Amino acid sequence: MSEFTLHDLQCFDAVLRAGGFQAAAESLHRSHPAVFAAVAKLERQLGITLLDRSGYRVRPTPAGKSFHRRAQSLLRELEGLRTHAAQLAMGEESELHVVIGDFCPRPEMLGLLGRFFAQCPATRLHLHFEAVGGPQERLLDGEADLILHRVDKSDPRIEWLDLAKVPFIPVAAPGYLPGAVARAAKPRSLRDYTQCVMRDTARHMPARDYFMIEGAPQCTVPDQLMKKEIILQGMGWGHLPRFLIEDELRDGRLLSIASRHLPGSVEDLVAARRSDRPQGPVLARLWRHLQDKPGEIQTP
Repeated sequence: MSEFTLHDLQCFDAVLRAGGFQAAAESLHRSHPAVFAAVAKLERQLGITLLDRSGYRVRPTPAGKSFHRRAQSLLRELEGLRTHAAQLAMGEESELHVVIGDFCPRPEMLGLLGRFFAQCPATRLHLHFEAVGGPQERLLDGEADLILHRVDKSDPRIEWLDLAKVPFIPVAAPGYLPGAVARAAKPRSLRDYTQCVMRDTARHMPARDYFMIEGAPQCTVPDQLMKKEIILQGMGWGHLPRFLIEDELRDGRLLSIASRHLPGSVEDLVAARRSDRPQGPVLARLWRHLQDKPGEIQTP
């Protein structure tokens, strides 16, 4: 089988879309004989009949239909490549991948990103949600241009902007723990009670143990909202970001079990990108946008 060209595929695709050679030629701004010859050449090169020409209008043969389905994906990729090249020529990225981590305040961050990307219609935002070690792993694997999470600030491959301090508080529903345990919680006294923990979406980085009580039964959840609901229902205890549970702490639906033995923590929420790779102009503007608006991300 000889090699066929993209021009041949485009002519065949146009004939099927337009319903005939003349209409295809007009849509491609080519002559009727040129389009007819390109499709005939494609059939010879493939060794199959793509079009049934026996009727008033040409129709695809079964082989033609099957071949056209596969060809369409290639033609879409070609169109996407052309768009990407045009945007590169303009100096702007055609797409950006942003990962939001599990303890990022979503309404504030999504609002900020929405307002920014509304001003960048030529750049497609791919938004991903990852947990625990997943965001940093995606960044280091080249699958994310920007992450909003915690990072290892000692890693020379990463640069970051501090966005907010996020307090994490150990909490339980009233009555879930005996009074003595709730008043002076110690890790060893919690081993008999289910600890609700986040599922790490990292695929190959070493697991990190955030607040884990060794030997305690565990309930693993995909996000902080599910974790909060499990704890509210008295099915376990766990650490939650304070901004997510202000109302529940205030009205007593959740109780803090923080103690000197179980103090909780304060995590740095950052925007992070690779420091060892060139950055495009849209990402650079987004970086400045985040740098100039730290007050928009509020955590109690």
